[in-house]
Amino acid sequence: MSDVLANIREFLTHEQVQGGLKAIAIVLIGFLLLRLVRRRIRIEAQRAQQTMIVRRVLTALIVVVTAAWALSSIGFDLRVVLGAAGVLTVAVGFAAQTSVSNLISGIFLVAERPFSLGDLIRVGDVTGEVLSIDSLSIKLRTFDNLLVRIPNETMLKANVTNLTHFTVRRYDMKISVAYKEDIARVREILIDVAHKNPLCLEEPSPLILVLGFGDSALELQFSIWAAKENYLDLRTSMHEEVKTAFDRHGVEIPFPQRTVHLSRQATGDEL
Repeated sequence: MSDVLANIREFLTHEQVQGGLKAIAIVLIGFLLLRLVRRRIRIEAQRAQQTMIVRRVLTALIVVVTAAWALSSIGFDLRVVLGAAGVLTVAVGFAAQTSVSNLISGIFLVAERPFSLGDLIRVGDVTGEVLSIDSLSIKLRTFDNLLVRIPNETMLKANVTNLTHFTVRRYDMKISVAYKEDIARVREILIDVAHKNPLCLEEPSPLILVLGFGDSALELQFSIWAAKENYLDLRTSMHEEVKTAFDRHGVEIPFPQRTVHLSRQATGDEL
């Protein structure tokens, strides 16, 4: 029995065995640290989707550091790995320039934070809700339930409009009325419609502007404000209510008319 214990003691004091045990301990520590970081960032991700990129970067960093530390503890020469990694990095860099550019652009987007998860944004001719902010791309869901993937590099270069960044939005409704109508009377009717609509905010107050003289009508702009979550409902209801109020008060909404004159010569008729 004493011989067995002596052999076990001699085995445990062996340098390679100690290095192996140390490597296992390092891997376990790295695993626990990784779980702790991922759990913490998952909690933060409920408030800010940008943390997904930070989570992935930290995960990769912890894995690389843990692996390098564990290999070093068992006597592995890291200079060989670093040399091979340098050559591999150059090769991969040339082959993945677009991915690297998107990754760097994603870091800039996280730093700038022009939008967050759930925001409604417009990029070029695409408008949709932000579903995810990943390391290489942004994913949007359009109003007709389509998934659109936009590379981070494109997002960084494009003009991005955040439609829901502020708590209220303004809708500019274009209205045409006949020249015979009294502008003051039309203004009173529109203000009354705004006051009766529960979705229209009293502050900022509604605004009516005279834009100019059209071909067959006086052009007006009826600007009203709503909470961002009520914007579409206000936009839909206001058109119906303005049309109903104009019909009730006899306000004419003109439309272009054309008169065509045909002569005998133009139609080819001969007597």
